Amino acid sequence: MPHIRISDAARFLGVSDDTVRRWVSAGSLPSGTDAAGRMAIDGRELAQFAKAQAGSSGDAGTASSARNRFVGLVTAVKADAVMAQVELQCGPFRVVSLMSSEAVDELGLEPGSVAVAVIKSTNVIIESLEVAS
Repeated sequence: MPHIRISDAARFLGVSDDTVRRWVSAGSLPSGTDAAGRMAIDGRELAQFAKAQAGSSGDAGTASSARNRFVGLVTAVKADAVMAQVELQCGPFRVVSLMSSEAVDELGLEPGSVAVAVIKSTNVIIESLEVAS
């Protein structure tokens, strides 16, 4: 299992390096050292921690089979008479959705508003990244 550097763990969890270090100091996130003697986190431990931190992001009273929910800031809306393209910035990720212009109006979507991208897909591509160890 790879050892994940603190900076990479922070990036994966969407928090600062200092937050990860505080979790390590508090004993919430076990750490060790990598081959170069730097503080690192076992990949399996980090995955378990991330899963526990994620919890349920559903709104009270809302039931959904979709598990991929990204809260973000609407950064752009391009609409014509029928269709619209809405862009959200969800942390470091850009999410783009195509929908009817009527839906944009009903939801009150405009740059600066907060929205949730709910993604349900049967075709998700996962790529493996090499992590420095």
